Parts: sequence; C-alpha cells; structure tokens
Amino acid sequence: MQLLEKFESFVSILSGWVWGPPMLILLFGTHIYLTFLLKGLQFRSLPLAFKIIFTKDTGKGDISQFSTLMTALAATVGIGNIVGVATAITLGGPGAIFWMWLTGLLGMATKYSEGLLAVKYREKGPNGMRGGAMYYISKGANMPLLGAFFAFFTVISAFGVGNMVQANSSAHIFESAFNISTHWTGIFLAILTGLVIIGGIKSIGKFVSVLVPFMIILYIGTMLTTLTMRFDQIPNAFSLIFNGAFNGASATGGFVGATIASAIRFGVARGLFSNEAGLGSASIVAASAKTKDPVSQALVTMTGTFIDTIVVCTLTALVILTTDVWTLGLSAGELTSKSVEVSLGYGGVIIIAFSTALFAFSTLIGWSYYGEKGLEFLMGTTIIKYYRIAYVFAVFIGSTMSLGLIWNLSDITNGMMAIPNLIGLLLLSKIIKSETNKYFIKK
Repeated sequence: MQLLEKFESFVSILSGWVWGPPMLILLFGTHIYLTFLLKGLQFRSLPLAFKIIFTKDTGKGDISQFSTLMTALAATVGIGNIVGVATAITLGGPGAIFWMWLTGLLGMATKYSEGLLAVKYREKGPNGMRGGAMYYISKGANMPLLGAFFAFFTVISAFGVGNMVQANSSAHIFESAFNISTHWTGIFLAILTGLVIIGGIKSIGKFVSVLVPFMIILYIGTMLTTLTMRFDQIPNAFSLIFNGAFNGASATGGFVGATIASAIRFGVARGLFSNEAGLGSASIVAASAKTKDPVSQALVTMTGTFIDTIVVCTLTALVILTTDVWTLGLSAGELTSKSVEVSLGYGGVIIIAFSTALFAFSTLIGWSYYGEKGLEFLMGTTIIKYYRIAYVFAVFIGSTMSLGLIWNLSDITNGMMAIPNLIGLLLLSKIIKSETNKYFIKK
C-alpha cells in the first residue's frame, strides 16, 4: 500500500511538470498563433460550419461528416464534462472555468487545423481511410519519429483518458447513487463496448450518430431545467468565475482555496481533457470523412470544441456554482450529482447517473477507434483484434482503480500526445493557411 501511495505521489508530481509553464505556453501559443493566422475563422465561420454538418458530401471516405462529428463528440463529450469540470473547480476554484473557456474558444482554430491536415494527408488503407496527426506529422512535416511518438501515446491514452477514466468515474457514480458494485458496472460496460467496437468505424459511426444527439439533449435539458430554478444565482456564478480567474479563490467551507496558477493549470488541463483541442485525437476520425475538400471537414471538426466546452461544460459549471455544494469538500465524482439534487431531488441524481453512463460509454467507443488507428500506424492491422480484446478488458480493470491515479496518468499521456501534435501544426501552418485561402476564394 505504501508503494502504491509513493507511485501516486510521483505520478502527481510528474503530471505537474508536464503541465507546467512550457506546456501552457506551447498550447496557448499555438491556439493564439493559429487564431491570428486564420483571422479569427472560428468566430466568423461558425454558422457556415454548422450548415456543412447537415450537408451531404459525395467525396471519398468511410462515414459522413455528421458521423465524424458524432464520433468525435462521443470521444470528447464524456466524463470531462461532468467529473472533469467538477475536478477543475475543486482543484483550481471557479476561476478554472474561465481558462477552460479560453482554451475552448482559441482551441477551435487548432481543432480546425487538425481536421484540415487530417484530410489532406490521409491515405487509403486495408480497412478504409487512415489518417490523423501521426500521418501529417510524418508525411507533411517529414518527421516520422515524432509521428510514431504521437501514435504510441495515442494508444496509451486510449486506455487511460478514453477508457479507464470513463469506466472508473461511471462505476463510482453508480455505486454512490444506486449502491451498485463497481465490478458489476465494469462488467456491463465492458460487454457493451465489445459489442459495438467489433464492427470498426462504420459500426461505431452508425451507433454514435443515434446515441450522441440523444445523450447531449438529455443532459442539456436537465442542466437548463436546473438553472431555470436558480436563475437569480447565475450572475453570482459568473462573478465567481471571473474573480477567481484573476484573483484566485479563498478557502471557504470544505473548499481549501486555490491560487491563480492552480486555476490556470487545472482549467487548461481539464479543458484539453474535455475538448481535446491541441491533442490531435479528433484528427484521426476526421480523416475517415466523406468529403472532397479538407477545409469543409475542418470546419465540421471545430464545431465539436464549441459544443463540448462552450455549451456542455459551461452548463455543468453554472449548475455547480449556483449552489454552495462546491464548498463542502465533496469529491469531484459526487459534485455535479449533488448540485443537481439540490433542485431536482433524487430524480436529478438518477438523470446525472444515467447521463454519466451514456457519456462514459460513448467516450469508450470513440477512443477505441483512436487507439486502434494509432496501433495500426505502428504495427499494422494484424494486431487490431488483440487490441480490441485488451481494450474491453481494461474497461473492467479501470472501474476498480484509484480515480486520482488515473486522472494524473491521463494528464501525462495527454500532454505527450499534445506536444508532437502542436509541433506538427506549427510546422505545417503555411499549408493550413494556403488551403483555407483557396477554399474561401472558391466560395
């Protein structure tokens, strides 16, 4: 037990190093640089982007642009929107939400760039289209070793951020709400995951195209209902966010307080965990889109960050901050559920538990594809069937592990994915600008 505690302490320290000033500068610097390079495209072209989502494209690819967005949202709209937001507040204070917003808004330009390069440098493989950050880093930036580095940590992250974090948080919420053993939840999620991922991206795309809209509408409806009942507290919630972003948050109740540095660190880290802008993960599914033009898919890809961070995460944060529950020292896993319970009673707890299960399951499905493509890049297609078996088994293992350890490990592997991806985006920024200009001149 003492050895495990030492390991958890080491991982926590290492996570702090990975998400120290150099990473924040690289991530925010890339977001800001691409925002200026593209002249704020994420703001002026957002209506066009939403229009393209529902426009049929007859280009080459495996699944529709709508299905790529649903698959990307399946991977991003997950525990990060429920437990991740709560974690940011418990560790960084309300001010962490401001930095999460900033990561999302500026990160839309980065997400756009990932989608563009994914389609431009994709290639036809034995199991359909294949592409993503590992391909544009290797082929476009001519850095195959860095591409392999990204692919390796994609596989590792698929088991962490995409798998065990989701299973763990879901299992513990069900244990808290319904007294269901984490083992039973783990077994149930593992079986369902196996049934969906065995069919590959086409099976995944069909499944999430139905699941994701339903789960997002259910969750948003619940959050809006809760906020309607606390309408008078919303201005105070925004005040806590903006004040905490630049002044830190003092200790109150069971909340131990947070510095500005903590607000920035956990806001950015949890923001990236939730929307994955800069991580390069969404580029993997973007490469499978049926589209004739890289920019068309890039616009669709960036809408995922807006939906995830600006809509879903914001609603979660406001529900938490319109009560005093966040000051009671509760665990991040309980915080959102308890905050909803204040207004909606036990019925709200049931809805949040159900939403958590759906969010976790959708992320398990989306990230299984990311890890699979990373492994295909490194070792070919013959190992994929063994990967799928291991992935399903990890769902059960993750449901019984320490949450703090898994979060910190996930932060580390996310950082190790982000570094090569951000380098690749900066090296290929001229290509991004050139392709964008060509598209809008044509328009």
